[in-house]
Amino acid sequence: MKITILAVGKCKEKYWLDAIAEYRKRLGRYAEVEILEVADEKTPDGASEKEELQIKEREGERLLRRLRDDAPVIALAIDGEAMDSEELSRRIEARMTGGASHLQFVIGGSLGLSEAVLKRADKKLSFSRMTFPHQLMRVILLEQIYRSFKISRGEPYHK
Repeated sequence: MKITILAVGKCKEKYWLDAIAEYRKRLGRYAEVEILEVADEKTPDGASEKEELQIKEREGERLLRRLRDDAPVIALAIDGEAMDSEELSRRIEARMTGGASHLQFVIGGSLGLSEAVLKRADKKLSFSRMTFPHQLMRVILLEQIYRSFKISRGEPYHK
């Protein structure tokens, strides 16, 4: 299985990079994990709704250029479907047994994902109604994917 995480913005802080590296290492037993980054747009203070929409569209165009047509796309979105870890595990397992050898997860920038990216997604997934920094969201997503593989294989993992 190949997992691609496509994210807006760079992850620079060492503590996030260390956490990402740890979960990529753990996931190495189960899947090949690729993290792709696209440039984010700077949002000026007091940006209008129109300016924010244009920023999301520019970031969205960059994301869409990097998405592959031969793999399902799961967009992380506040208004997506919420599920527990066991359900996420079942969904990933179902994709794998259904023939998918590659899954793509998309994490938006500070303003979220463009409408075009959300329409392109096969599924919208919500981890919370709260907003998280994109660096932290990468860590949370990697941990939940790792947990999903542990659950689907019946292997012990802390609760």
